[in-house]
Amino acid sequence: MRFIIEGGSRLQGIYVPQGAKNEALQIIAAALLTPEPVEIENVPDIIDVRRQLELVAFLGATVEELSPHKVRIRAEEVEPHRLLSPEGRALFRSIRGSVLIAGPLLARCGEAYLPRPGGDKIGRRRLDTHLLGFTHLGAAISYDESREIFHLAAPRRLRGTSLLLEEASVTGTANILMAAALAEGETTLYHAACEPYIQQLGLLLRQMGASIEGLGTNRLHIEGKLSLRGAKHRLLPDIIEIGSIIGLSAMTQSPIQIRDVPVEHLGPILHPFSRMGISTSIQGDALHVHPPAIYEPDTLYDGNILTLSDHTWPGTPPDMLSVLLVVATQAAGNVLIHQKMFESRLFFVDRLIEMGAQVVLCDPHRALVIGLGRRSALRGIRMSSPDIRAGMALLIAALSAEGRSTIEQAEQIERGYERLDARLRELGAQIEREE
Repeated sequence: MRFIIEGGSRLQGIYVPQGAKNEALQIIAAALLTPEPVEIENVPDIIDVRRQLELVAFLGATVEELSPHKVRIRAEEVEPHRLLSPEGRALFRSIRGSVLIAGPLLARCGEAYLPRPGGDKIGRRRLDTHLLGFTHLGAAISYDESREIFHLAAPRRLRGTSLLLEEASVTGTANILMAAALAEGETTLYHAACEPYIQQLGLLLRQMGASIEGLGTNRLHIEGKLSLRGAKHRLLPDIIEIGSIIGLSAMTQSPIQIRDVPVEHLGPILHPFSRMGISTSIQGDALHVHPPAIYEPDTLYDGNILTLSDHTWPGTPPDMLSVLLVVATQAAGNVLIHQKMFESRLFFVDRLIEMGAQVVLCDPHRALVIGLGRRSALRGIRMSSPDIRAGMALLIAALSAEGRSTIEQAEQIERGYERLDARLRELGAQIEREE
């Protein structure tokens, strides 16, 4: 599947973000913790979320679509051993978020199988944080090398403990948090991730009967319960999508209004754009982007090159750096992008260079962007989407470029963005989806 884009159009209008992809994957997995129904609202209709729903259904849960973007999951009977089948392993490996079912299965069923998950090819993505957390909670782990699958077993109920995570992994924190919610005794997690979606997961678990303290901090305290009940939950709007549309507005010099934004969680998204000279304002739950014709990166007091790097929350999310890099290509100044977490995430810059951007890839983690300052526009080319976020960044570049661009493997982008071509056309973009 491909996108055909005629670039150079000015966009305008109102954009409403979808429900958060990363939160949806966690909340769907959490439904396996209880035999009672869990209703989820604002569910994005995207490939990765559909696959996660297919996965819990494959394990024995009933998944019912109540209305567009609203589902009910009832996991009365769950069978972890189904993941041993070729079909189960293939489904598990189709997305990275499948790893999130391990904690709920282990806590509720006493065992879980963990094939190597799939997802974007953006570098090494360790499972160590998950596995070490499970062992601290009392699980025994073995590995079947021939089938590349981990077996996690807890003959008795998991037991609470105090543990320090080796990294503030979002999925690692979520997995251990869900497992600890059904463990015997109390668990204290240090160096935990505190992203909004972890906070949302904690709020759902509280509704289900779990006792959790410290949400929004890097220290979580969980008092395990013998069982959890059903609940209703509404997903936050996707803050990475909101950041992507801010980047689109800046690159195309288009005054776009983004509605239904979670204002209290936007600081780490707005900050790097502000440092590049792109201003925004908030009125109620609406975010207004004010893209200047020329935006100049902030060099602070010493005149050095602005460096934008990813950090654990409340730092700049790693998923935002691809979009920030594209926006930097038209800045009136230089920006160093430092991607600390993944060693393959910046390799899409060769496509930007082919489009006319001036980017020096210093090493797998750093790219120096020499801003064009609108002196010349990017030009349309034919390219492929390597992953969700880089694909969205290339799409933004194509919409701002002169001439026609073709983005192959656009299904990679659609794994994270719902009906993106149709929603962009509503803003005036010239984009067509072609099978």
